[in-house]
Amino acid sequence: ALEPLSVGLAIGVASALTGYLSHPRFYCSYVECCPRAGQRLNATALKAQLDNRLFGQHLAKDVVLKAVMGFSNNPSPKKPLMLSLHGWAGTGKNFLSQILAENVHPAGLRSKFVHLFLATLHFPHHDQVKLYKEQLQNWIRGNVSACPSSVFIFDEMDKMHPGVIDAIKPFLDYYEEVDGVSYRKAIFIFLSNAGGDLINKAALDFWTSGKRREDIQLKDLEPMLSVGVFNNKNSGLWHSSIIDRNLIDYFVPFLPLEHRHVKMCVRAEMAARGYAVDEEIVQAVADEMTYFPKDQKIYSDKGCKTVQARLDFHEDL
Repeated sequence: ALEPLSVGLAIGVASALTGYLSHPRFYCSYVECCPRAGQRLNATALKAQLDNRLFGQHLAKDVVLKAVMGFSNNPSPKKPLMLSLHGWAGTGKNFLSQILAENVHPAGLRSKFVHLFLATLHFPHHDQVKLYKEQLQNWIRGNVSACPSSVFIFDEMDKMHPGVIDAIKPFLDYYEEVDGVSYRKAIFIFLSNAGGDLINKAALDFWTSGKRREDIQLKDLEPMLSVGVFNNKNSGLWHSSIIDRNLIDYFVPFLPLEHRHVKMCVRAEMAARGYAVDEEIVQAVADEMTYFPKDQKIYSDKGCKTVQARLDFHEDL
């Protein structure tokens, strides 16, 4: 028979071990957990990643960094953070949303708390808009209930059927709770090519007038961007109640990339692959891209979107 002292000791050890294994810090080192209340983003780390990985977008970096850090440091935000990123393909919209997601949830797009929706994949049929709206509301409600600081990224907003995205309007508004769930800690990000033409024209006007690209400010672009997207039937936000109710915190413009920015992208990709940076290859890849306007050739047609494929070609050679 076991001595009472031995039994008591065994029970004590088992209880202590169970308590240790069930401690949140231990558990969350092996299983992804939703960030604890009051947990803050690392502003220095986020800024460093934006500076080192996103090129030619002084406006987007500045606006997003300030918006996200202000939101993170606010213990009681009145509504979720809502960002709408606009610009031509290859200018860095997806890249920035990935960096932001990684800083909120370290697993980034692989995180169970980060949710990516593609308009052409998840909402393809015009005659299913009502069903999509119901599914979208249920999906967001369930995920925010599981993790208040969930991140939702909606890509291809310019291909979204009008009306679908208005389904999430109640979750973006200034409500303390909706059906018992608070959405105030969540982050919503729209990605869209809509408004890209307006941004490109404004950037070209600055260049033509002899002004520095870095002198372009948010106030120079945001008003016309919000109006242009609201009135664009191909924006997914056409006559949207989300804009009408001023629920988008920032319309973030992504400027067209110049030849020097494309070269930065090539260098970064070579470094990411572990290669020594070869300036001849950098120049060759950048020169192979097409630029506009045709007479001046200032801005890359595709931004940095085809840099990886073109670098693959030179790697084979």
